[in-house]
Amino acid sequence: MGMNKNTVLAWATTIMIIVGLGLIGLGAFRYNETAGWGFASVGIGFLANAWVFNALKGRV
Repeated sequence: MGMNKNTVLAWATTIMIIVGLGLIGLGAFRYNETAGWGFASVGIGFLANAWVFNALKGRV
């Protein structure tokens, strides 16, 4: 199984989406105080990076 650049970006996007949703879930359900806002904002940042990685597929 050969992995080219697009496959690596697809895996990175998938992993970042999972981690981002996990962080948002932690911020929403586990930490109800100020730390929850930090977890949720970092999760949104992960989703933004995943969006950029998805946009780079086919261009790199």
